[in-house]
Parts: sequence; C-alpha cells; structure tokens
Amino acid sequence: MQGKIRNFCIIAHIDHGKSTLADRFLEFTNTVEKRQMKDQLLDTMDLERERGITIKLQPVRMEWKGYILNLIDTPGHVDFTYEVSRSLAACEGAILVVDSTQGIEAQTLANIHLAQAHNLKIIPVVNKIDLPNSDRQKTAEEIKKAFGFTDEEILYASGKTGEGVEKILRAVIDRVPAPSGNSNKPLRALIFDSTYDQHRGVVTFVRVVDGKLGKNEKIQTLGTKTSADALEVGFFHPKYFPSLELQTGEVGYIVTGLRDVRKARVGDTITTFGTKAEPLPGYKQIKPMVYASIFPTSGDDYPLLRDAIDKLKLNDAALEFEPESIPALGFGFRTGFLGLLHMDIVQERLTREYGLDLVLTAPSVEYKINLKHGPSKIIHTPAELPDPSQFENIEEPWVAVEILTPQKYIGGILDLITGRRGIYKNMEYLSNERVLITAEMPLANIIIDFYDKLKSVSSGYASLNYELRDFRLGELVKLDILVAQEKVEALSMIVHRDVAEAEGRALAEKLKTLIPRQQFEIAIQAAIGGKIIARETIPAVRKDVTKGLYGGDVTRKMKHLEKQKKGKKRLKRIGQVDIPQEAFLAILKK
Repeated sequence: MQGKIRNFCIIAHIDHGKSTLADRFLEFTNTVEKRQMKDQLLDTMDLERERGITIKLQPVRMEWKGYILNLIDTPGHVDFTYEVSRSLAACEGAILVVDSTQGIEAQTLANIHLAQAHNLKIIPVVNKIDLPNSDRQKTAEEIKKAFGFTDEEILYASGKTGEGVEKILRAVIDRVPAPSGNSNKPLRALIFDSTYDQHRGVVTFVRVVDGKLGKNEKIQTLGTKTSADALEVGFFHPKYFPSLELQTGEVGYIVTGLRDVRKARVGDTITTFGTKAEPLPGYKQIKPMVYASIFPTSGDDYPLLRDAIDKLKLNDAALEFEPESIPALGFGFRTGFLGLLHMDIVQERLTREYGLDLVLTAPSVEYKINLKHGPSKIIHTPAELPDPSQFENIEEPWVAVEILTPQKYIGGILDLITGRRGIYKNMEYLSNERVLITAEMPLANIIIDFYDKLKSVSSGYASLNYELRDFRLGELVKLDILVAQEKVEALSMIVHRDVAEAEGRALAEKLKTLIPRQQFEIAIQAAIGGKIIARETIPAVRKDVTKGLYGGDVTRKMKHLEKQKKGKKRLKRIGQVDIPQEAFLAILKK
C-alpha cells in the first residue's frame, strides 16, 4: 500500500496556472464529477475566487491507475510563502509550473529554493502552451539555464485544455518517490494546517509519517502536551471523506473536538496517547515583517474584533497580535503581518466574515534599540522608543531583494533601488532579454509603495521577491509632531535623518488642511529632539467684534479690538486643540 502513495504539491509564481492545472487533475482522475466541476475548485474562500489568487493551501486525494495521489495546491504570492513551506514538508515531490508566456519570475525562484531545501523531487512543467503568444522553447531554455534540468525532464501542458495532463500524472508516479516511514513504529503525524468547525472543534490536517491512526483512538500533541480523541479520521475528496484509519505516508484530517485552537498548533506532532515518540522537525516559527494597528470604528465592537482575530489566527500561523490603545482611537490590536497583501487579506476577511467596520494605521516595521545599560530591546511603535540619553543606537531590518525584469527597464529599477537607500549587489542574465537583479534594502523602504513604483517603472513586467536578512545600524531619529506646543504621541514616527525634514514638512502641511480653525492661532511643528525642523500655522477665525458699533469715536472700535487681541493671546496660552479622528486616520493611513 505504502509503495502506491505519491505526495506532491504544485508550486509557481502568481497567475502561472496552479489552480487551473489542479482542476484538470481532479477532472482527469474522476475525483470530482463533471457536473460538480467549477473553475478554481480548490480555492474555497470567496476572496480567493474573486481575486483569482490562492491564499490557503488546499489538499486533495486522487486515485488513478491503482495509485493514491495526494496533491496540495499552494499559494504563489511572496506574502504566503509560509503556506508553501508547510505544504512542502508534507510532500516528497513538487510540480514546478512556469507560464510559457511570462517565463521564470521572482516567486518561481523563491519556491524552487524552498523545494530544494526540503529535498523534494521537482518536475518542471511549461504551462499555457495553448495561448497564441506562448513561447515554450524560450521558457524551457530559461528553466534549463536557471535550474539545470535536461530536455527530457521538462514537460509541456495546458491547464486550460488539459493537454499534457496525463504525462504529468505519469511523471509523478515514475519520478516522485513513495513516502518513507515505518508502519510498525508508534504513530507520528505532522500537523501542516488546521481549521475550526463550530460543531466539531479543531480539525487538523496531517501527514502520517510513521504508524497508523484509527477512528476514536486517544491522541496527544507532543508540543502543547494536549490530549484529545480522534472523533473522525479521513481524506480530502476534496470535501471531508471519513474512513476507518489513516496509514503511514497518507495525508488526511483528524477531527479532535478541541475547543481551543492554540492546543493544536501547525508544525506540532500528533501521536497516540501514552506512547513515547520523538517529535518531528516542525516549521521554523514564522516572524511577521510588517506591523499595523487595527481599531474598530465603534468602541463597542472591541470584543467582537478580539474573537474574530482569535479565530483567524487558527489557520493563519503568521498572524500575531497584542492589545494596545491610542487615546484618539480607543482600544485595538497591534498586529503583525508578512507583507501588505497579507495585511489587506486579513482586513478584508475581518470585514466580510465577521461584519466588522475597521480602521488600520499605516504599516511600520520593528526596530532594535541598543540600550546603554542593559540588553537590546525590540520596539514596534515610536511611542515605545526610550529617551535618547538611554540608548546608544537604533538598528533597522534589511531584506535581500530579487527583482526579475526585462532588460530595457534596468536603469529605472536601479534608480528606484538607490533612491530607497538600497545597495545593488549583482545582475544575472537568465536569457537575452531577462535579468535577475539582486540588492539589499531597508524593509521600511519597501513596505509602503515600493511594489507599486516597481510596477510603474517596469510597465508591469518586473516581479519582486524579498526575504529578511538582518538588522543593521541606521541614522534613525524619532520625528515628533507638536500641535499648539503639545506633543501628539500617536503621530510620531521613526525616520532616517536624511528624509526627516521632508517628512516633517509634508506632515505639517497635511495637518494644516485637516485640523479645523479655532478662535486662536495654532502652530503645527515637526521636531527632532528639541529642534524644530518644520512649521505651519493655522490662522485664527476672526470674529467681527465691532459689528454693533455705528459711528462715534474710533477709540470705541480700538478698545473692542484690543480686548479681542488680549483674549486670543490668553486662549493661545491655555486653549486646547481637539484633533478630529479623521485627521488621525488620514495621517496614519498615509
């Protein structure tokens, strides 16, 4: 039985046709009946179907020519790399799909490096050969040059028409090794995903590495030391399909009945209760790169937001959050994401699935503060920055960047990199027209709009991949905003000294248009430490105090005006400025 199992996944750049190819596999192996077939069948979330992207990994079991083929469809976007790495740990092989109209792109490289790190057997497939602008030969040459495959290893297919699909399935059977594992040893199963069902509790998706698991057996997790009952075990067909047991090498699900999601963490090992077993090497704990604060528009929705984020965290291992409060916005959560698309998807899911109206602040990164006395500490907001006399310096995160682009856009892209304090490293030609540029950049300079700028500089042709490299010293300063001599902590930001003045001026100008005028003059200042670097003034509203005076001596008018002047002076000294919530949001959203 074990020799007849093949576990494999599909990896590719965004939009290269993974989900469509998976549809053809399901059709070809008769796993799904023709009448139930629809496009992107494995993309179960509405959001995935609307945007045409895969966000969650999705397993399915197919049977063909006496073999059991377990396929895991994976996302392609850089923000969901952790989903890909979890899928790879449950497989022995990977189908590498490359679009024949686009060629190799940045995420193709990133995903193949991941697959090689897991020692998977890779089957290269040139996809979309039915399109009129398809260049299969050129794409095959790029694959051979970049990864060292031979002509015989490369397959050609069309996910849309189904051409070449049978050859791919035959290659999976011939080339991908059967799962290794000992069926006589105690049970060890790796949790590679989990989901929450309100009637049945936590459902874990597992790959059985050793031993077997029957229905109603008592199980325990080695990491969190939690025991539960396997209320139901089964396969994905693609919906849940119960069976009596899961055997060595199989991919399936276990209904645990657990009510607390944190008890069955992704990457943990499941074994039968009371047995001594070595935990499997899990996944390295994923670290968020981008931080933003989420607030409910109405303060009453805070408990609902807390419950919603808790549930979302269940099957999104990369989401991190902790409570925080900003006086102007109330209570919310400081949340960590893997990137801007991840942030966008989380916001959209909270809004749609839980009906919440939310406010998100501008994204920021974490900084490392080296204190003069004591260990270094990590901060996520400028408000956490200690007094300058207490620390030596600030370190910021840097990333290694890979950009794949047609040759004619190199100049504009290099200007963009150096303009964002980036360091150019290397340039490698994958073909006569396509170039791989490698560079290093501060993460803070990538997260706001670097991707949009890259797309506009390259007419949409360049693709980007980045991963965290290390923390480096930078000339970073805290930029404070003062309104009527009062420091507004929520508007502070950490910026590089070179751009501090420009940022300060832009913020002051923006606030001038957003804060309503008062009876007295309001000064808006940007400061670093005690030094003011930019200033704007909102003029006072002039009330006509001489309106009721007709004729008579001019000194009467002067007396009224003088009185008004004194009053304004006093107001300026003791007057409070209420900054409206809209002003905060406009600034925080950038």
